[in-house]
Amino acid sequence: MRTLIIICLLFICTTTHSISQEDSAQQSGIILKKVKDDIYMLKGKGGNVAFVAGKKSVLMIDDKFADLTPAILEKVKSVSKKPIQFLINTHHHGDHTGGNENLANEGALIIAQDNVRGRISEVMKTSKTKMREEALPVITFSKDINIHHNNETVMIFHVHNAHTDGDAVVFFSQSNVIHTGDVLFNGKYPYIDLKSGGSVLGYIEGLESITKIADENTKIIPGHGELATKTDVVKTINMLTYLWKQIMFHHGSGKTEAEILAMKDLTKKYDDLNYGDGFITTEKIIKTIYEDVEKTRTKK
Repeated sequence: MRTLIIICLLFICTTTHSISQEDSAQQSGIILKKVKDDIYMLKGKGGNVAFVAGKKSVLMIDDKFADLTPAILEKVKSVSKKPIQFLINTHHHGDHTGGNENLANEGALIIAQDNVRGRISEVMKTSKTKMREEALPVITFSKDINIHHNNETVMIFHVHNAHTDGDAVVFFSQSNVIHTGDVLFNGKYPYIDLKSGGSVLGYIEGLESITKIADENTKIIPGHGELATKTDVVKTINMLTYLWKQIMFHHGSGKTEAEILAMKDLTKKYDDLNYGDGFITTEKIIKTIYEDVEKTRTKK
């Protein structure tokens, strides 16, 4: 009788734990999507995560927020029970690096561009949430670095002063898959963090560098938004180039920021396509570009 009770209790505990994990994943809103072969993406709150379910280990790109780590691990383990060996940060923002410490404690080796380590270090000094040294990248690079994982050359290269000053684009050369980090917000106005070294022209150049390695069959995982193609990248280039030229022209004609904001026709084409429905509204993108135009003209 006692043995039967113990077995029943173990069953209840195991079942409860399983249901709890499922509820956690459902509540998090994280969606698992297969991109190609062993490469997957995780959508939902925060930046898009990618991971490769390798034969010996998992390689992950970005990790959303700290509180989502259990749900992320559950999704990864639904595909692969192998350990996470590498974690690549595409830049320093918390919606892409919030889970660093958690995953480092799971054994992941964090890799990022040089400036990312410095930016996260600064956040650690001022953050109300306690962050430990484990959250920092342990391998950093200046321009580019290659990782050889799962019989694939994973090329990581720095795009200068785009979304931030520490952006990295990741190219799976054999699989023909790219993770752009926040150098692409697919179908939306992008967040260009001027205070962290980002710039509009640098962002455009970053997008152009992506088009040079992508072809019509490349699957592109953006920092935010749905899975993209080279055509989507070109659309974002055209949108930003148009807005930059228009605001540069009106600024040169003496128009104030408020006067340009009142020009609804300026962004109508893109507003009608819902570009302003994301994190960055029409007002925010105009203010960002106007500020960057002023900064550019001041330098001259």
